[in-house]
Amino acid sequence: MLTHLLETATHPNRVVILGSAGFVGSACCQRLESQGITVLSVPRTELDLTQPDAGETLAELLNPEDTLLFVSAKAPVKNEAMLIENLQMGKAVCEALQKSPVKHVAYISSDAVYVDSGSPLSEESYAQPGSLHGIMHLAREVMLTNAWQGPLCLLRPTLIYGTGDPHNGYGPNRFIRLAKKKEEILLFGEGEERRDHVWIQDVSDLICRVLSHRSTGILNIATGTVVPFREIAEQVAQITLNTSQIKSSPRSGPMPHNGYRAFDPAATYQAFRDFTYTNLKDGLRKVYG
Repeated sequence: MLTHLLETATHPNRVVILGSAGFVGSACCQRLESQGITVLSVPRTELDLTQPDAGETLAELLNPEDTLLFVSAKAPVKNEAMLIENLQMGKAVCEALQKSPVKHVAYISSDAVYVDSGSPLSEESYAQPGSLHGIMHLAREVMLTNAWQGPLCLLRPTLIYGTGDPHNGYGPNRFIRLAKKKEEILLFGEGEERRDHVWIQDVSDLICRVLSHRSTGILNIATGTVVPFREIAEQVAQITLNTSQIKSSPRSGPMPHNGYRAFDPAATYQAFRDFTYTNLKDGLRKVYG
């Protein structure tokens, strides 16, 4: 749940974005700048947070009136080496904040921190990750909470789709790319897994709202609606008006999250009463258009 330290939305003095060249970071950068908010973009090419002096370098960039948006991560985490690198990045940010405190910190985590559940997840659900990716994000959340005593918001988005995704992950983004090339859409199993997918513009909207209200606490970013992957593929085929075949394939392992991962979005609507998530079909149309 969130607490707004500023009841009325107020432009931050300056937002420093770590990971500004990534999928989420670039979307936030564009939205903030469109609102006339000053942004300091810090992509990995300009500051490698895994380097030993990264904390000191970042501290020199930060001002007391800044808002820090920490998006940077090497993801998804696939092995122990990547886990360690991401923790080094978290350590650098914590060191910088201790040397150069700011007005507000927001960290973009992941729904991967939650244990699997047969019922919809909420911000009060138990955090017990079953993957290295989830372990990384939860560890960085704890690191920030322990090192930083100022206003902190932890945002946990679920699967994100939209223009600019560099990962080509299984789901809407890959399906649209395949359909555009008139190639077959290959499903894992029968595509029966039911997952929540959230549009990147909704993600950046909520993040910017959090920054403008200087919100603290935890917020999941998920629509509350789960859709089977086969249905997503069928919607993509319909929207793109092509004849891409949708095919099943044998699974090489168990379904992730037992084939079901749903969320209760009540906290989002309580925190931002005028906000509405974009439904998947409309979001897919926007991405394809």
